[in-house]
Amino acid sequence: MYKLLLLAAALTPLFAAGELSGRRAPGFSLVDLNLNYHDIQDLRGRVVLVEIMRTDCPQCQSLAKNIEKLKVKFGPKIAVLSVVTPPDTQATVKGFIAQHGITSPILFDCGQVAASYLKLDMRKPELHVPHLFLIDAQGMIRNDFAYNEQTQPILLGDGLAAEVEKLLAPRPAAPQKKATK
Repeated sequence: MYKLLLLAAALTPLFAAGELSGRRAPGFSLVDLNLNYHDIQDLRGRVVLVEIMRTDCPQCQSLAKNIEKLKVKFGPKIAVLSVVTPPDTQATVKGFIAQHGITSPILFDCGQVAASYLKLDMRKPELHVPHLFLIDAQGMIRNDFAYNEQTQPILLGDGLAAEVEKLLAPRPAAPQKKATK
C-alpha cells in the first residue's frame, strides 16, 4: 500500500500538467507593436509565461489583468510573452494595451508559433484562446492551461500564482550515488 501511495504521489504532477506539457518549448522570435523582436531563447534561466490570445476575447482580457498582477508579485523572476494571430492587427493590439494597461509585449504571429505550441494540424485545426503555457528556466513546458470551466480558477483566480510559485521553487538535488569500494 505504501509503495502504491508513493507511486501515486510521484505521478500526480504528470496528471496535473496539461496535454501539451512535458516537452521543450518551441523556439520563436516575433515582433511586437514597436517592431522589436522578442526571442524566447533570450529568456532562458527565467520562468516564462507564453499566452496565446486574441484582443476581442473576454477571457483573454481577464487573464491579461491577472498576469499583470503576477508580474508585480514576482517581478523579474518571470517573463511574459503574449502572442496574437490574425485577425488581430496593430490597431487592435494598441487599443488592448491602452485599455487594459498591459506592460508585457504582445507579439504578432502569422499562425506558425500558435500552431506549434498548440500542436494544431489537419485533425485539430481550431485555435481556442486563451491558452497559457508555463515554461521553466530550462525551457521545458511544465504546464499548460486551455480556458475552460475547470481551469477558470487557475487562469482568472489565485491558482495561477500557485502554479508559478511551483516553478520558482528550488528543485531538490538529485540523490548522490554511494561510492563503491
